[in-house]
Amino acid sequence: MMRTLIRLMLKEELRTHTTYSGQRFFTFPIVVFIFALILALFMERLLVEASLSQLMLLALASAFIYGIGVGSFGFMGRQYIEKRYGTQNYIVAMPSLLPITYRKTFLGLYIRDSIFYILLVLVPAVAGLLVASPFTGFKITSILFFFVAAVLSFQIGTSISFFGSILYNRSSLAFITFTSVLIALVILGGALKVFDIQLIVPALGFEFSLPPFAADYQSALLFLTVSLAMIFALIGLSIALMKFNFIVRDSRHESILPKYIEMFSLSKSYKNLVGKEFVDLRRSGTIGKMSFSFILPLVFLSFTSWFVNTGLGIEVGFNTVFYGAMVGFLGVLLYSWLNNVDSADYYSLIPVTVPQVIRARLIVFLFLTLGISTAFVVIISIMNNEVDILWLALLVMFITSIYMVVMTAYLTGLRTNTFLFDMGIMGRFAIMSFLPDVCLTILSFSLRTDPLFSASSIILVLAILIGTTIILLKGIETKWRRTGFDI
Repeated sequence: MMRTLIRLMLKEELRTHTTYSGQRFFTFPIVVFIFALILALFMERLLVEASLSQLMLLALASAFIYGIGVGSFGFMGRQYIEKRYGTQNYIVAMPSLLPITYRKTFLGLYIRDSIFYILLVLVPAVAGLLVASPFTGFKITSILFFFVAAVLSFQIGTSISFFGSILYNRSSLAFITFTSVLIALVILGGALKVFDIQLIVPALGFEFSLPPFAADYQSALLFLTVSLAMIFALIGLSIALMKFNFIVRDSRHESILPKYIEMFSLSKSYKNLVGKEFVDLRRSGTIGKMSFSFILPLVFLSFTSWFVNTGLGIEVGFNTVFYGAMVGFLGVLLYSWLNNVDSADYYSLIPVTVPQVIRARLIVFLFLTLGISTAFVVIISIMNNEVDILWLALLVMFITSIYMVVMTAYLTGLRTNTFLFDMGIMGRFAIMSFLPDVCLTILSFSLRTDPLFSASSIILVLAILIGTTIILLKGIETKWRRTGFDI
């Protein structure tokens, strides 16, 4: 029964993506493979500016954060059930019609997403590394160890996110408590060093206990066991806390739109749309979901360098400017959520255009993120005793945030979550995000050794991003003005 359920869910997920991307969706893993192959072939050049430990830490942190995003499907429980009365139907909603439980369908959903995204991203990425190994000298066993560590990091992220999203559906207080405790644990382990940070993400300990970093197989086995125990425990708790029934009720709200329009009067001609978007965010409860998907990765990112710095005794060049760049690039997660609150079809009944709604959501993005992002970068600069470069870190954060969201909006419009699986769009997105990301990361590493050159080069990169942002922002009107809301 479970095997059949997962097979059908995999077909459903595949059809969802191919509906928007067509057969080009199948080129996505090919692009990932090529990207990993090229990265491996140029690894020697990358190792000049960053150590292998740093690159490994970034890779595993990325897998963890990726898992956080994938595992948040539990937030969508009520929406899945409600959509069966509309134009879409989901297998996860079948307990309302067939003799099957929500526990089984949501467990199937977890397994489906794990299989789907591991095959879509991690497997082709590791395949690229394996193909490059004869030319790079990487040992196949080390690559396979990395694959296991990446899968563990990804699954820890998905299970944490899944558990948090289930708590959200049961109790906002429980969700806030869980998130706060998790953030506190990361701070205690990372900043205050009360305990080892790998106790939160033991996949890090697994990877750094094995070649090429060490040969402590006993510790690696222990970290593997702890990782699996954490994953299964969180999944078990999530399924146990799953609601048996999602009851759809009529709800009434006070008229708050005029107040919100006035509140966001700074948006000028877009204040009506911006006010309406914030009303939707408030009534849908999406603010909490967005915070979980954005703030938690930021907190985790803040302390991923601890294990290498303290546990391995290797100095990592992650400074405040680096974190400012990472905050900017993570902002895409929030724009994705803004396009996931509700279907945009109903806008067809309102005298507005797709470019107008896109620009309104860009303004909403700025209101939501700039304050949080600024506070984050300021705190990081104080913790790292790097207040002297705070001005540059804030510049990097502001400009990369705006560039990334405008670039994403230009490429994907209001369908970010599906259009990014179109390989034509994904290819452009990868190039337009990867190039400035690599430049800013490498330049941030050399900021202390050659401050004048690095700071000047960073400002030059930022100037290019500003010019590109202006061009893309103007191009949104041309690209999307003839597009309807029903695609």
